[in-house]
Amino acid sequence: MEPETSILGFLENKTILVTGSTGFLAKTFMEKILRVQPNVKKFYLLLRASDSESARQRLQTEVVGKEVFRVLKGKWGKDFESLISKKLIPVQGDVAYENLGIKDSSLREEMWNDIDIIVNSAATTDFYERYDISLAINTAGALNIMNFAKKCIKLKMFLHVSTAYVCGESKGLILEKPFGIGETLKETHSKLDYEFEKQLAEEKLNKLRAEGITESTITSIMKDFGMERAKLFGWPNTYVFTKAMGEMCLSAAQSKHNIPIVILRPTMITSTYKEPFPGWIEGLRTIDSVIVGYGKGKLTCFLADPTMQIDMIPADMVVNAMIVSMVNHANQYNSGMNIYHVGSSLRNPINFSMIHGYSYRCFTEKPLANKDGTPIKVVKGLVLPNVATFRVFLAIRFVLPLKILQLVNIIFFRRIFQDVCVNSVRKLKLVMHLVEIYKPYLLFKGIFDDINSERLQQKATESYKEMEAFNFDPKCIDWEKYIMNAHIPGLKKYVIRK
Repeated sequence: MEPETSILGFLENKTILVTGSTGFLAKTFMEKILRVQPNVKKFYLLLRASDSESARQRLQTEVVGKEVFRVLKGKWGKDFESLISKKLIPVQGDVAYENLGIKDSSLREEMWNDIDIIVNSAATTDFYERYDISLAINTAGALNIMNFAKKCIKLKMFLHVSTAYVCGESKGLILEKPFGIGETLKETHSKLDYEFEKQLAEEKLNKLRAEGITESTITSIMKDFGMERAKLFGWPNTYVFTKAMGEMCLSAAQSKHNIPIVILRPTMITSTYKEPFPGWIEGLRTIDSVIVGYGKGKLTCFLADPTMQIDMIPADMVVNAMIVSMVNHANQYNSGMNIYHVGSSLRNPINFSMIHGYSYRCFTEKPLANKDGTPIKVVKGLVLPNVATFRVFLAIRFVLPLKILQLVNIIFFRRIFQDVCVNSVRKLKLVMHLVEIYKPYLLFKGIFDDINSERLQQKATESYKEMEAFNFDPKCIDWEKYIMNAHIPGLKKYVIRK
């Protein structure tokens, strides 16, 4: 087929299936396409719901009702609802099941005959998720979508959103290369096989339920089991482990069925840079938890290497990369796996010290408020470069005073400090648990190579006349202006809501 010369021309009259459609990235993706190419035919939005009416309600409250559609609403005015009803079709289903859990056979047939593009952004991003749930969504989910894709007779492209951190705790320059089937990040006597992992999780779950254990205890055990399996093969947590296995499953299926596929690996996705307006965000990403905790005055010490690069990329740039890669590789049935890192650490790095400095200035100039309305005063705080130093600090600052309180209780045979002691022990355990989970990202030593993404940007600039509207070059980001004028104000408005 002739290569596309227009991004908007390609999108015209296309039908797109989107999974994970209530997610931050998926909403930004759909809004962009509806805003720049309203002649897209329609989106099928897979939504977990008890029935079709519940799916429609989720579409209204969790997608269309969000602030990200503000510009589109302003553009279409009274015709906005009509546009949405024609273009966004809610579908009750779940990626964890065969045929995506779509029970209506006539709807399935309609979708198989109509879909041009599949965008899989469904994921559970909880680092410490239950192993059975993470496998079902991040690994089996990817495979179920691929099996659904094989039945789509007009399919031109399958775009799978993964994460750059499938690399685990790799150091140095991390390349844009696919995983081999059963590849692990460390040597082990055990062989990595998805089917075996799935069976192992099912057997573990069935055994626990047969023992009559409470569901909350089962959840805790299955969470620990996921971390145990991830670390056995070299991944730091269940999330990136199951996402890596999802990529492996797609690679195996693609080699057999020759479907055009792109795997996009964004780094830490942050608020929008420009579109539809600067600073829009939902939820807290890894670095945002630190920024918000700092602004609230709850974080006075940090576990982080001050010189460590924090690889951030605004959501609208990720969306632009999704659209451009989708158009570029459509109908390319013999191109193999196309992998793209979308990040900033190689071409426009920002380190923890810079983020700390910008945050201090921003929260000093425009502080958050306490419940009584008084401004929260932030301090520079301590930046502790490794876990050993962090443990020493905790021991001096918190553990020693706690031991003294416990000793006073024993000496005077009184329980006056008992509640304080119990509460402090619980908080310390929580802090160390969080440190273990987030340590791989707070002390990350890798740089993400993005040569494929750069070549895509260059090729697209030469090939597509509208490329200026789909820029994803991280070199254009002014980090100081973005963080102080867009990102932190966005966190205040849409996450902290103060």
